[in-house]
Amino acid sequence: MQAAHPVAPTHSTNRTTLLATLALFVASGAAALIYQVVWFQWLTLWIGASALSLGVVLATFLGGMCIGSLWLPRLVSAQAEPLRVYAWIELSIGACGVAALALIPLSGGVYTAWAGTGLTGLPLRLLVAAASLLPATILMGASLPAVARFVQAQPHGVSWLGFCYAANIGGAVVGTLAAGFYLLRVHDGYVATFVAVALNVGAGLVGLRLAARVEHREPATAAAPGAPARSAPPAAPGPIYLVTALSGMTALSAEVLWTRHLSLLLGGTVYTFALILAVFLFGLGVGSAGGAALGRRVQPRLALGACQLLLSVAMGWAAHAIARSLPYWPLDVTLPAVAGVALQLDVLRTAWAVLPAALLWGASFPLALAAAASPGCEPRRLVGRLYAANTAGAIVGALLTTFVLVAAIGSQHTQRLAMLVAAGAGLWLLHGALRRGALWASGLAASAAVAAGLVYAVPPLPPAFVAYGRFLPTRGVDANVVYVGEGLTASIAVTQEPSGVLTYHNAGKTQASTYPQDLRLQRMLGHLSTLVPEEPKSVLVIGLGAGITAGAVSIDSAVERVVVAEIEPLVPPVAARYFGEHNFGVVTNPKVEIVSDDGRHYLATTDEKFDAITSDPLDPWVKGAATLYTREFWQLCRARLNDGGVVTVFLQLYESTDAAVQSEIATFLEVFPQAALFANLVEGHGYDAVLFARAGGAPIDLELVTRRLDSTAYASVARSLRQVGFESALDLLGAYAGQAADMAPWLDGAAINTDRNLRLQYLAGQGLNAYRAGEIFAALTPSGVRFPQGLFVGTPAQLEELRQRLRARQGTY
Repeated sequence: MQAAHPVAPTHSTNRTTLLATLALFVASGAAALIYQVVWFQWLTLWIGASALSLGVVLATFLGGMCIGSLWLPRLVSAQAEPLRVYAWIELSIGACGVAALALIPLSGGVYTAWAGTGLTGLPLRLLVAAASLLPATILMGASLPAVARFVQAQPHGVSWLGFCYAANIGGAVVGTLAAGFYLLRVHDGYVATFVAVALNVGAGLVGLRLAARVEHREPATAAAPGAPARSAPPAAPGPIYLVTALSGMTALSAEVLWTRHLSLLLGGTVYTFALILAVFLFGLGVGSAGGAALGRRVQPRLALGACQLLLSVAMGWAAHAIARSLPYWPLDVTLPAVAGVALQLDVLRTAWAVLPAALLWGASFPLALAAAASPGCEPRRLVGRLYAANTAGAIVGALLTTFVLVAAIGSQHTQRLAMLVAAGAGLWLLHGALRRGALWASGLAASAAVAAGLVYAVPPLPPAFVAYGRFLPTRGVDANVVYVGEGLTASIAVTQEPSGVLTYHNAGKTQASTYPQDLRLQRMLGHLSTLVPEEPKSVLVIGLGAGITAGAVSIDSAVERVVVAEIEPLVPPVAARYFGEHNFGVVTNPKVEIVSDDGRHYLATTDEKFDAITSDPLDPWVKGAATLYTREFWQLCRARLNDGGVVTVFLQLYESTDAAVQSEIATFLEVFPQAALFANLVEGHGYDAVLFARAGGAPIDLELVTRRLDSTAYASVARSLRQVGFESALDLLGAYAGQAADMAPWLDGAAINTDRNLRLQYLAGQGLNAYRAGEIFAALTPSGVRFPQGLFVGTPAQLEELRQRLRARQGTY
């Protein structure tokens, strides 16, 4: 074991200056994560939220950091004052942050104007992501190498850089929580960006002040007097670079998997994603600090190898915790709970699974710095190369796991592969460092055997957990899961009850089923979309799910073309296999085209106009779903509708809050002020609803709808409606529940959901486990249902009958 050495900066610095420098890295780390959250959110609005688009954004973000860490030693003189270089980097990042406010919308607008649907826009997606992210991320990647001249290129010197790395990650935790739980929830992306800019500018100005007070000296080396310093680390650290890259690869691979799995357990809200990332980063930060301290007291190469070997154990622990323990904790999430208590429980469960491995990954980078350091090497090149190796590995791990491994071999085997990589890297490093005879060889062999046993023992995700997620202890007991699959963007499942009822599960909960109330809502969405327009020849359906809404659209004899935008490629074959009887074989219908894309991106990049657009996305609280409820999205829908065209959208009342429902309705009414609400009631109480609007505000022709349903050509549509309790056109249209004037008092002060704030995902996330559908509907229609003036036209007899039907419902709600 080496003797302990003090931190060894190469400047005439005092403890206060060193602590101030660490504080600067906290600020820059916080700013970087705020930018990342905001920029990812904005870019997915423009180039799409598909796995392909997210992969492009992630690769560009991490790639820029990799480039910056390699380029800085080549572009900036080694004689430059490190703190001054760092300060100008921070100021430049702040300038990029301000520029991004204009650049991202501008480049996104160019993309949507030039790109086509499908994969044809991939080069433009890459160009938009590069133009938007590379300038800032290259600078972010250069910040740690910039201060590397502060230290001696020896283990006890570079350990100080490990503390800087830990401080930067600590700031990232603060930035993640600030963005996810406050800045974007209370304000918007602009305010969050300006906070990040302020952090960068503050760090830059303080850095310049410190640089003016610190005397710069060339770093001391252990080389012989008069001998030239080497400009690059020796060949020996080559294995360290490789192990560092493999460590980054396994870390991001695991983070991708854990985010998917834990979002099933906690609910896939924006808060859950922020929480998982914050716990992961917290572990990295604490581990980095520990690794930095440890690197000065032990043989860092041995410690790094041990970390990799232990990572296989920690990943095995996480796999067992997520698959065998956490889902079965006896918790009923439907019971009322204080938000703070629920948050603490979520933190505990996340940390229980994630923290052990995160600590070890955090310790790996400073240990790698200490192991690769040698007297005479140029510290900036050392840090830059190791940081680049780690980041390059992270890119490979994230993209390979997201696009290839999970879909091809499943998450169980992907975890096994990551564990094998970590164990192999650790054993290889230990073997090269030890070489002490038969006893050590036996120890390594035993370690390999233990690692192999842990790999074999990794359990698969329980099918009932994929289906029911956080509801497993209360609803998933003895569930009959007939299908489970892991796709590019989500894990889905199908369950069947003894009665024959089928349920489609996505995001760990029911998204569609053949229960009467669910069938009724889905058929309402589809049939209202095609029965009202005069010539409903072309229809866009956003979200396939079980295919019931799209199927209702497809059987309308007047409809000639149906486009279905479904983001998860795994969904269509599942809908065809299990729900074909209920969706009228929509997947194989020759007039139906299924596009593997998110609906917003498809609408933004197509020139086609439609006679109807119906949207049935995932629950609004699911991260990303709020983009399909913004004012700008509804404006895009209006622009893609033919004259007299209809738009309908699912309005969720259960698992929601008053504020979320108010936001959904008020935002829709801003674009379609003459919209109407049609209720889907269960035993006379609110359950969910359909928001309906027509381009131009033309009224609904009762006579036209009645004539259609009475015709032979519409026999299949009439039969479809009878199956869910609508015997006539007046039954269907009698589900009317209100217009803007009726809901105006309740909607007063509602938050408008825009691309700039995506407020809905934060409001809806607070109602994840709330079941107040009846109360919300009662508040929405406090005076009952009044006959709407100007919404319907028809014969006097039809109008009178509809009026009587609505009057008869007074007091029912």
